[in-house]
Amino acid sequence: MVGGHADMSILHDPARATEDGKRTLDLVRGMRDEFVDFLTTLCRVESPTDHPETQGDVHALIGPAFEELGFDVRIVPGRVSGNHLLAVPKRRRRGAPTQLLMGHSDTVWPLHTLERMPVHTDGGRLYGPGTLDMKGGLTQIIFALRALRDLGVEPSLSPVIFVNADEEVGSPDSKRHVRRLARQASRALVLEPSLGPSGLIKTARKGVGQFEIVVRGRAAHAGLDPEAGASAILELSHVIQQVNALNAPKLGRTLNVGLIDGGTRPNVVAADARCVVDVRVVTSEDGREVERLLKATEPVTAGVSLEVSGGVRIAPLERTARNIRLWELAQEAGADLGFDLDHTLAGGGSDGNTTSLFTATLDGLGCVGDGAHADHEHIVIDPSLDRCAILARLLMAPVDNSAFMAEDGES
Repeated sequence: MVGGHADMSILHDPARATEDGKRTLDLVRGMRDEFVDFLTTLCRVESPTDHPETQGDVHALIGPAFEELGFDVRIVPGRVSGNHLLAVPKRRRRGAPTQLLMGHSDTVWPLHTLERMPVHTDGGRLYGPGTLDMKGGLTQIIFALRALRDLGVEPSLSPVIFVNADEEVGSPDSKRHVRRLARQASRALVLEPSLGPSGLIKTARKGVGQFEIVVRGRAAHAGLDPEAGASAILELSHVIQQVNALNAPKLGRTLNVGLIDGGTRPNVVAADARCVVDVRVVTSEDGREVERLLKATEPVTAGVSLEVSGGVRIAPLERTARNIRLWELAQEAGADLGFDLDHTLAGGGSDGNTTSLFTATLDGLGCVGDGAHADHEHIVIDPSLDRCAILARLLMAPVDNSAFMAEDGES
């Protein structure tokens, strides 16, 4: 039996739900109007990454919501980005184990996008910039915690919430905070959107690298003395073929030459040319291999030289033993509510790639929907509420500390 929600193919069998699970699901579903109203208000506050001052408007909405739930809210100043928000339980015992909930307040949408993409509901969906990626996830954190409060139950680990302001550009400013908090946490739950209409949870993400390859040749007049030159553009064409040959789809490895430039005039043999390569890998080992191969690239054109810089800067989120155990806990949380969950590998990176280096991590726990970074961005309301209930159950899941210790070879 399909769960009865539009666009949701995840299986739901109420007969399999536990009594506690049914109470949780009923309570969260009863918050539907409040959930939609809160998220609508949140998405009507525009917060593009490149306008740091706008992040404070998001904090003005979510900060009081966390305070009302018994959290101390601190604004963490950004050095080169907007400020970030940290929420810690007021009654937290010093040294007590924690679980980190990650989200971001920034969006890819420029100011005044709301003029052409107003936030609105239609056919069981909530449309608008930031609904799916990822103000919906921030809303889920708040309402999952409200559900636990209203049920009169405590999370198994003290929840610490970190909302950064620069995730959409790779978290250059906030990454140091993410690393510190992940080191201190027993597990990390990342509220990035789930994937696809069935809401696949992300148990793996590709690592992301960027390389620049610069070719130095020798200029000459293309008509009078072409043999005196050494074309950097000709060599770059060979380099691009070599880069393309490193693609290995079966290994999940992709390399894309997404930018090229070079030369000065049509009648001049080009002295300089360059390309920028995007790299995606599934394992850190493969990332090191790609880096080795790219930096070992040799020119085939006489009289030119190559300079290769860059690297895999965002490590993959891999299916380590501790991450798989956390995924199993999520499956158990879903089963409590009568849901069967499924998982997948995602090609893009998130802060989960960073937290996974230090603690058990599960990503894609956020809303079900479509159109992240696209004009039709939206969440499907009812299954996103159900995901909120799953998060509430997962926050109560016990931790087997032995299962979450770093494996050999992990950072």
